[in-house]
Amino acid sequence: MKNIVIIGGSKGIGNAILLQQLETNCVYNISRNPPEISHPNLKHYSMDVLQDTLPEIESIDTLIYCPGSINLKPITNLSIDDFRNDFEINVIGAVKCIQQYLPQLKKGNHPSVLLFSTVAAKLGMPFHVSIATAKAGVEGLVKSLGAELASSVRINAIAPTITETSLSANILRNDRMKENMVERHPMKGYLKANEVAEMADFLISEKAKSISGQIFEMDYGIVTFKI
Repeated sequence: MKNIVIIGGSKGIGNAILLQQLETNCVYNISRNPPEISHPNLKHYSMDVLQDTLPEIESIDTLIYCPGSINLKPITNLSIDDFRNDFEINVIGAVKCIQQYLPQLKKGNHPSVLLFSTVAAKLGMPFHVSIATAKAGVEGLVKSLGAELASSVRINAIAPTITETSLSANILRNDRMKENMVERHPMKGYLKANEVAEMADFLISEKAKSISGQIFEMDYGIVTFKI
């Protein structure tokens, strides 16, 4: 049984990962709101990771940082604070958590860190300038920290395309928009949170013990293929 710390496990992809891991691992969830579930293997801390002092957790094998943002506007409609807020949510929060829990991770069982990027960091999509900039920072963190910690802790990231969660509800708010999103992807689909949770399960497992410093695109072909 692993000790897994999930930042942002009450909703969306983070919640899908939390539900997947609960039966076989001890899960510590840190988020502003508690998950809508109770379980003997779950301990929840209600807090804002950017503002509050992170809890002391004695033993950690895996750290998963899930918070993200979808702030889609033309650059002329974005303030400097918009850029700053997206960077703080996606990068500074991850750095704060890694710095806090790195000593425990280094003592863990096959320790690993998992972060999240986006296909927009590579694809070049209109109105994604703020989030793509922040997620590019996440990818740089994965590459650099992967090298720095190569002998002790693995770190990887998943870069999903649009995923059906509460965060993307406005983008997928009706059947027509969902159909358009399916058609935009060469493989004629888009992600569900449980699909991303399956990839996360692999990357934090011993099956991925040779993998670090990598960004895994789950893109339904939108980055990979031009058809």
